[in-house]
Amino acid sequence: MAELTVNEMLEMQRQLQDKYKDKWEPICPEIGQNKLLWMIGEIGEVADIIKKNGCDEAISAPELRAHLVEEMADVLMYYHDVMLCYGITSDELREAYIKKFERNMKRW
Repeated sequence: MAELTVNEMLEMQRQLQDKYKDKWEPICPEIGQNKLLWMIGEIGEVADIIKKNGCDEAISAPELRAHLVEEMADVLMYYHDVMLCYGITSDELREAYIKKFERNMKRW
């Protein structure tokens, strides 16, 4: 199976936002903060699965693992909404990620 790229995920989020534009908050800088808060809530759900069930169970129990992966997908969806709100491109993210990686590789 082919990997899902950042650009593909951003486009999927654009499609979702367009489909539900009359029901969801608009994608704009003023709403970016709300999207960040929703994303933090989803991160909390991921943490709860691991906290309540333990790492080994979250990894090995098929139903629990599926729930963990689904919540991680929710995190990524809000993450990409945040990128859309602030107009962050995959190229900008790639460049910043590489720079940060290179800095971290030299830290210790």
